[in-house]
Amino acid sequence: MPTLPSDFVDGVRDAAPLHLGIVPFGLVAGVAAVEQGLSIFHAIGFSTVVFAGASQLAMIELLGSDAPLAIVVGTAVVVNLRMLMYSASIAPYFRDFAARSKTIASYLLTDQAFALSLARYNRETGTDRFAYYVGVAFSLWAVWQVATVAGAVLGTGLPPEWGLGFAAPLVFLALLVPALKDRASAASGVVGGIVAVAVVAAGIPFHLDIIVAAIAGVAAGLAVESFGGDA
Repeated sequence: MPTLPSDFVDGVRDAAPLHLGIVPFGLVAGVAAVEQGLSIFHAIGFSTVVFAGASQLAMIELLGSDAPLAIVVGTAVVVNLRMLMYSASIAPYFRDFAARSKTIASYLLTDQAFALSLARYNRETGTDRFAYYVGVAFSLWAVWQVATVAGAVLGTGLPPEWGLGFAAPLVFLALLVPALKDRASAASGVVGGIVAVAVVAAGIPFHLDIIVAAIAGVAAGLAVESFGGDA
């Protein structure tokens, strides 16, 4: 039997504590998909192709409310803009990867995979970077897929009056609070939240509330950071 690279095993082990947080998030995404009218097969395909927790939930909500496709795609792009920064930061470590390996790495990129891999690379220079990254990222991917499938299957068996519409906002809050680590991020969260509520109250059409709030939040965070918001 072939032996898995030790760095791959280390990646799976280091990611294991994060799997506990991925499971309920994936369950919510699966349940939300079927509650918004997607079939189980569509929900599974959506999760596999998109594989982006926060933007995936946002897209599901927008699809369920019949938002224009351009708004759905635009929302996903805005929510995932941070991946550009992650890619730019981790790219020097992936420079020697083959094109196929870079493609796999880009598909599997998540907040957790980025953070764990970068910490490992800076700490241990002799690491097989691709093996470790795949150990972290693929294990997260696998847990996410299983959890969303379970959520989709479970969602079809729940009575409509048990609606779990409250779950998605709670998940977003759970993602938001730990990210508020400094004045810039706090300003971004506060401004984004206020603008989102204001936009919804104003009744702006085409479900633009997420995009407008995201842009306002990012602008506020950048403004605070530019003026020494972390001091």
